[in-house]
Amino acid sequence: MAEYEKLSIKQWALEDRPREKMLKHGFAALSNAELIAILIGSGNRTESAVELSRRILTDFKNDLDLLGKASVDKLKQYKGMGEAKAINVLAALELGKRRQLSFKELSKKITTSNDVFDHMALYMCGLSHEEFWALFLDRANNIIDKSRVSSGGVSGTVIDIRIVLKQAIEKLASSIVLVHNHPSGNLSPSNADMEITRKACRAAELIDMKVLDHLIIANNGFKSLADEGLM
Repeated sequence: MAEYEKLSIKQWALEDRPREKMLKHGFAALSNAELIAILIGSGNRTESAVELSRRILTDFKNDLDLLGKASVDKLKQYKGMGEAKAINVLAALELGKRRQLSFKELSKKITTSNDVFDHMALYMCGLSHEEFWALFLDRANNIIDKSRVSSGGVSGTVIDIRIVLKQAIEKLASSIVLVHNHPSGNLSPSNADMEITRKACRAAELIDMKVLDHLIIANNGFKSLADEGLM
């Protein structure tokens, strides 16, 4: 087999020259593979940067969220992807996530369970471990602050309601919304979920505060215990 002859960028077809395409038509005209190709700059002896990017995306089911969760070592397994290139790709995806989070921060009023999900989805969807968060609201149901109360393993995490209430008092919150995720993808509340909800509601009442809801997030969906009449 004849050895692949590396082409210079100027010899590439237009679709393999994403920088020129971007300058002429804008970023919106570029595919995800072309955007990643700009980040990595070059491919390997048998693939252009665009071809390598397409192969990587295919392996990650064309899911940028899934790609963003890859490790540097995982990306380094691709021929032509060194540590610096892998870091560039993951850093760019993290910036995109943070940009979306900044938009979410602009809307801080909670009126429905969907508002809670919209606010927390980017923090919690797709996590491989369980996390428990609390949102602290004022009397108008605007978010004063939020806190990751605990982080655990695949099957659960330990929650101390005293910590949640202490933070709520310090922030002068009027109400609390509890949120945690199920890495398994199962949206059904466990017995432990129900018990911690009941305990939180009883404790909050003692200090003239209210737990408005407890959301379980899994994959890209959620279940509200309040909506289900389980509070």
